[in-house]
Amino acid sequence: MREIRLFKPSVGKEELESIQSAFERAWLGLGPKVLEFEDKWSEFIGSGTSVGVNSCTAALHLALAAFRFPKGKKVLVPVITFASTAMAILYNQLEPVFVDVDEHTLGISLEDLDRKYTKDCVAVMAVHFAGHPVPMDQLTAWAKARNVKVIEDCAHTAGGKYQGKSLGTWGDIGCYSFEEKKCMTTADGGMISSDDQELLKPLRHARWVGINKDTWERHLDNGVGNPDANHWYYEISQLGYKYNMNDLMASIGLVQLQKLEGMNRRRETLLQHYLAGMRKGGAIRAAVPYELQDSSYWAFMVRVKDRDRFIVEMKKKGIATGVHYMPLTLHPLFLRYQTDTPIAYQVWNELVTLPLFPELSIDEIDYILSAMNAFQ
Repeated sequence: MREIRLFKPSVGKEELESIQSAFERAWLGLGPKVLEFEDKWSEFIGSGTSVGVNSCTAALHLALAAFRFPKGKKVLVPVITFASTAMAILYNQLEPVFVDVDEHTLGISLEDLDRKYTKDCVAVMAVHFAGHPVPMDQLTAWAKARNVKVIEDCAHTAGGKYQGKSLGTWGDIGCYSFEEKKCMTTADGGMISSDDQELLKPLRHARWVGINKDTWERHLDNGVGNPDANHWYYEISQLGYKYNMNDLMASIGLVQLQKLEGMNRRRETLLQHYLAGMRKGGAIRAAVPYELQDSSYWAFMVRVKDRDRFIVEMKKKGIATGVHYMPLTLHPLFLRYQTDTPIAYQVWNELVTLPLFPELSIDEIDYILSAMNAFQ
């Protein structure tokens, strides 16, 4: 029997060689490679500036913190997303307002967003679920009319575009994930990007325990020819966190970034094969309307009425599956914030994630399709 895993990072000798260069320099923490990766990421997505952090969770936390919203204000967030999206709201002592999802795209419902909005709402978190874009032209226009800040949760996308513009650059701040299963990886890691350099400037200190001069900057100040004995001196004037990216992560990221376009195009090819091979009118259908141009879909999700039986049948054939995700208000932590989200509560029971990664072969997809199409 075959064993087909759900996700697999595409890493090889190039990443090892890049890590080796960091070893040879003997600078593994926050250093020049992080700065280089930040600059190249900004250039890649067309953003003014970027700040590397150790996870997208950290990125979302700091992105909300950048606005210094008054405690207790409300943030609109889709009810189907990873917990980190909503936890970032709680970290900032704000209140999540859970919004239903669009029945077809599984992104935030713009109709329910309007229903849930009140004057206490200061921001909206736009999650590009599975990598499928939220209609950002409509969302940003809606938000601008209400003076609501827009934070894009791009954990499921890296390199994807909407109407020719990079996802993560439509809102006020974009947050990305480079965790091992995502479109590209730094093992763990994340990025915060914005055209507003002044908005992100304090986050460089916040990611490094609030210190106004990181160790790499102090190292440069200690260079030959600098007679100042106080190169070591730094100040802490704001609350900070140990959220920094390091040079090992960035060394992997610099190589992965060069591969990202190729990996995204490969995923498009694989998704096309999946979609073309699915039995029409069968028990299984695509979860979102996969639009395979300038895309960066992280996962292939389907909808199955009898989900549990389907998962067991796939397991018997050695095909890994997953479920991403339960509505957050089904978890005890978020139960107190429960709102009326009927579409999410209905659709999540049908969602199944199937294998998708660049090294997945067409032959393996045919094997998966055979199992899918045989399911009644």
